[in-house]
Amino acid sequence: MAIAEVAALLKFAPRQLEALEQDKFDRLPGPTIARGMVRNYARLLKLEPEPLLERLGERLQPNDAARLAERFQQPVPFHDNARRSTVIYVGLSVAVLAVAAGVMYEWRSEKAAPEFVAPVTRVTPPVPLPAQQTASLVPVPTEPVPSAPVAEDKPVEPVIEKKAAPGNMARIVLSCEQESWIEVKDGAGKLLASSLNPAGTKRIIEGRPPFDLTIGNAQHVRVSYNDRQIDLQPHIKVEVARLSLK
Repeated sequence: MAIAEVAALLKFAPRQLEALEQDKFDRLPGPTIARGMVRNYARLLKLEPEPLLERLGERLQPNDAARLAERFQQPVPFHDNARRSTVIYVGLSVAVLAVAAGVMYEWRSEKAAPEFVAPVTRVTPPVPLPAQQTASLVPVPTEPVPSAPVAEDKPVEPVIEKKAAPGNMARIVLSCEQESWIEVKDGAGKLLASSLNPAGTKRIIEGRPPFDLTIGNAQHVRVSYNDRQIDLQPHIKVEVARLSLK
């Protein structure tokens, strides 16, 4: 069978199948997906997959943290333009951090501003009366002027601004129980996420639907869409789930 024919049947790129046949496992997304490729390749050829997996043994197991870090720097296995998308993602992240730093600086400046001090009111001294008028003056009792109540210092409660989400926005939460590949695009075809995620990773993605998702090692990923759990099982083929969320 030709590589192109096998790739069309197994839904993997020809270069990934060539790397698998040449035992170049470092060019594959990860050991879990590599084992799934071997298992499905064997089934396609009507062979028992377990003896093949046992023969491969530790060759499909990650050896140390350095090898795992190496895989994080590999290009996206599903798209050739992933490197450019990653650069754009990093640039947007830097811009967001810069805006957040500016907001924090302005907030601290307002907090450090001195409190308002009421201006001092000048009191004009009374003009003395002539001596002849002083004797005829009769003191008139005056009612005491009630003093203005002194405002007590009360702690100011912080005001929490709730920003309403823009219209037509949706939220996806992905929880990885094992190492998994995640790629998400929004309705405009913009790449929102594209990375290999270690076990225990939780990704929260917001954008405008519909979304196109590609998830490697999908049996160990939990997905919720607008707080609604999504069953990935019907969308899994060769341990990779491809689906759309509207």
